[in-house]
Amino acid sequence: MPAPHLQSYKDRADRHTNLAARALLRCMDAKKTNLAVSVDVTRTKDFFDIIEAVAPYVCLIKTHIDILEDWEPSVTAKLQMLASEHNFLIFEDRKFADIGNTVALQYSSGIYKISDWAHIVNAHPVPGPSVITGLASVGMKSKETRGLLLLAEMSTKGALTTGNYTVDAVRMARQYREFVIGFIAQRRMEGVGASETDITAEEDFLILAPGVGLDAKGDAMGQQYRTPTEVVTECGCDVIIVGRGIIGTGRDIDVEVVKRQAQRYQAAGWEAYENRVARL
Repeated sequence: MPAPHLQSYKDRADRHTNLAARALLRCMDAKKTNLAVSVDVTRTKDFFDIIEAVAPYVCLIKTHIDILEDWEPSVTAKLQMLASEHNFLIFEDRKFADIGNTVALQYSSGIYKISDWAHIVNAHPVPGPSVITGLASVGMKSKETRGLLLLAEMSTKGALTTGNYTVDAVRMARQYREFVIGFIAQRRMEGVGASETDITAEEDFLILAPGVGLDAKGDAMGQQYRTPTEVVTECGCDVIIVGRGIIGTGRDIDVEVVKRQAQRYQAAGWEAYENRVARL
């Protein structure tokens, strides 16, 4: 039998022990998509116009809820409704990076109450294992599906998330597999920093890859782009995260363009996945 990460999304979902990972993999298989759209806009009307346009083509909607200038509690209620209606998960890209007690409060409290509505969140491993245990103290008590991604690598030029940093992130994740479902990274993490006793036959961390583009190789702020084929087929990542390649760079949102671009990236990502599975 091939390694878990080389199997189909369906087979991996059937075998995965983490509920959040299982939910995401099942969504991906059912909708035939490995696309996550990063909805980085500042107005709620644009926020929902984009989500409603891309909803049929995504497995994840990635949010930065704190950049919405006109946010109110009804925003996250509507977001949850759309996630249920269109079968996608919500990933709040909060990048927690503090001591355990603080991140637990940031996750559960304040005006956003992220743990109430986000299926998946992420964290920098800089503070050490307490950032995981703090978030898990909230997420693991939830009656809903909740999971954590660690930032093992980033797609920006000059990022410090390399070498021992990445190794330590993976080692931490192995200690908390009941809550950590995978990584923000550029490649597979199986075997990174591991001895033979660290890895089990069932190790299957999900890899969500930012910096995916079909038309550009980078931007003026250090972002670097790779194609879905490079990310999924060649590097074995599971989810492609696309923002400006779909929603554009201007302030005015053209919903029809957004929809066409989402279809385009969904098709390219799925083709890359099918090509990977066909190699088995």
